[in-house]
Amino acid sequence: MAARAFKAPEIDLFSHPLFSSASKSRSLKTPALAFPSSNPKIKKSICLSSSSTISTSVGAVTPAEFRVDILSESLPFIQKFRGKTIVVKFGGAAMKPNQSEKNLLASFVKDIVLLSVVGLRPVLVHGGGPEINSWLKRFGIEPQFRDGLRVTDANTMEIVSMVLVGKVNKNLVSQINKAGATAVGLSGMDGRLFMARPSPNAALLGFVGEVARVDPTVIEPLVKNGHIPVIASVAADELGQSYNINADTVAGSWRPRWARRS
Repeated sequence: MAARAFKAPEIDLFSHPLFSSASKSRSLKTPALAFPSSNPKIKKSICLSSSSTISTSVGAVTPAEFRVDILSESLPFIQKFRGKTIVVKFGGAAMKPNQSEKNLLASFVKDIVLLSVVGLRPVLVHGGGPEINSWLKRFGIEPQFRDGLRVTDANTMEIVSMVLVGKVNKNLVSQINKAGATAVGLSGMDGRLFMARPSPNAALLGFVGEVARVDPTVIEPLVKNGHIPVIASVAADELGQSYNINADTVAGSWRPRWARRS
């Protein structure tokens, strides 16, 4: 079968909030990537991404000049990181079901898609603590924590898998696809993406695990073809037992792997 050429998402770069007509205002978005502006009319740093609002002084710069300045300042950084795989961890605290967090999720998704459009290769790892807590309470289970980690018995583990893999993951995939990119939802169990082992405090924490081994083979073709893997922080051990793993731990375990491949 003939190989299909990859087609980048059809996204107008200037429709992103960073480049929109909203740039006329005196508020910009807090950057994920920021660097000083060489334009003396702009007194603060230029932003390549958006999350929360800060004030800045734009002076007499027109919207068109501002866009040109952003692109010219961004270009060296885009060239430096273009083609590089980056792992982004999205915390569950940003998924709380109220209007402000919905706006935060939409802004985050636009930033992830923007990174993909300018040539970076994002891999998204997520948690989902507040959503898990909500569902545990629906089943009459009171969430318990020890040293910042969720105490996870067999019933809790079943709900964690249901919420992270079946609900939170698919919602993120849907939102990214809606924004114009192509996301693929996975967990550590898919393709043995990462294997788990019990936490040293398993007697107290239950089915809380650590990352024993990472094998990105299953997602490398996705990344190379411009797709965005969205990974839930649930994995299994060699015997097939599921474990709840902290999303920060999962995201951190990928760094040395991608450093050798990018």
